[in-house]
Amino acid sequence: MNLVTLQSWLDNASFAILFVTMLVYWGGAAFPNLPTTAVGTAGMAIANLCIATLLGARWLEAGYFPLSNLYESLFFLAWGITTVHLIAENTSRSRLVGAVTAPVAMCITAFATLTLPSQMQVAEPLVPALKSNWLMMHVSVMMLSYSALMVGSLVAIAFLIVTHGQDIQLQGSSVGTGGYRSRGDAAKQPLRDRLHKVTELGAQLPTVTADNNGVARIESSSNGKTAVLDLVTVTQSQAVAKAEPLSPQRLSLAETLDNISYRIIGLGFPLLTIGIIAGAVWANEAWGSYWSWDPKETWALITWLVFAAYLHARITRSWQGRRPAILAASGFVVVWICYLGVNLLGKGLHSYGWFF
Repeated sequence: MNLVTLQSWLDNASFAILFVTMLVYWGGAAFPNLPTTAVGTAGMAIANLCIATLLGARWLEAGYFPLSNLYESLFFLAWGITTVHLIAENTSRSRLVGAVTAPVAMCITAFATLTLPSQMQVAEPLVPALKSNWLMMHVSVMMLSYSALMVGSLVAIAFLIVTHGQDIQLQGSSVGTGGYRSRGDAAKQPLRDRLHKVTELGAQLPTVTADNNGVARIESSSNGKTAVLDLVTVTQSQAVAKAEPLSPQRLSLAETLDNISYRIIGLGFPLLTIGIIAGAVWANEAWGSYWSWDPKETWALITWLVFAAYLHARITRSWQGRRPAILAASGFVVVWICYLGVNLLGKGLHSYGWFF
């Protein structure tokens, strides 16, 4: 079996394995009692190995690091996503991570294998601009950062799904410590404290009268003075928060997902920063300018700003829960625009070897 045939077999095998793995994870999410986590993890690991073997064969065949066209970069991205997935799942022990990452990895391999024309899947000689050691140093780091940021964003989306979009308050999840509570529970606690205090006070005061409007007046005379306390009674429906509080199990899962998303984005952001700096150095070497506001460069900067805002909100402003998750989820779209969207325009210095 030659290397070209091996690559053709591996890319189809990767797609098939990821498709089955996606179904396994979705089945586990729909039926929590099914022991599917180990099967899903094994499927992602096998797919990761298949993609790594494909890229290695491509490297041997072409003689350069396989990141020169869309087909190669898509598989490298899928390999990065499956790698980060395995790290995240090993940390969180949650099957929901695979429920959101497996379909994305599967769609990437499907697009590369089934959609791209055959001439775009063939290894070709490098264009002059890519004949540099910076190809591996810059592009590989950028692709790994995309993988980590995508997985972090997907876990944030899983967090929003688990919490049903509710604004819950997490304590200490940024550093993996502390507890958690919903805002409904937090709102009930002062009410319970007030009712408890009023009950103790009522036990000491002799006279209690109640009006039909739901206001209880507690009066007592001492040394010629009268103490009056009005308490608005609260019905059972009013005591319950507007949104039904999440169960402890769901809150625990939400805290885990929030923490994993933060950690993975914290891994991807430095890689993105290093990749942008390496790209600027390469640009100066190849084109005589560190920064030329090329569409790819501009969107790389936008991506950096989005996730910098996320980390700033988490670290400096202590944002947790729904608001940073929404910001991270929007970063998923921004990464895709930066990675693929600007290349669809066919403009700029980074459009070679892709669609136009």
